[in-house]
Amino acid sequence: MTTWNLEGMKTHLFICNGSSCMKKDGEEITQAIRDEIQIQALDKEIHTTRTRCNGRCKDACVVIAYPQGNWYRVPTTEHARALVQDVHHESLQSEHVFTLREGLLQRTAQTTAIKGIEKVKEG
Repeated sequence: MTTWNLEGMKTHLFICNGSSCMKKDGEEITQAIRDEIQIQALDKEIHTTRTRCNGRCKDACVVIAYPQGNWYRVPTTEHARALVQDVHHESLQSEHVFTLREGLLQRTAQTTAIKGIEKVKEG
């Protein structure tokens, strides 16, 4: 096991490698993100971690940027490479489904992703 020194990291990308994302090229997307980070020499700024299911299977593959709080829908390796550029330049060109505003996750206006079901039933 490796223990990375994460001092100075600007972004931590959590890349979903749950079963739905893996069926939609999660491995290839993970490798494209990591490859682009290396190509752009961003290893000291962007760290990646594979996760299990992040609960947005219809948006496969899902990538979460921390501490920014943006949840991205990354359907192809081309989107994965563009995401690295967006995160590095702090732009929001890639489709993000949720963003953190005022301490709460909020659905973005431009997303084409479905809303999803409520976690808590009212009543």
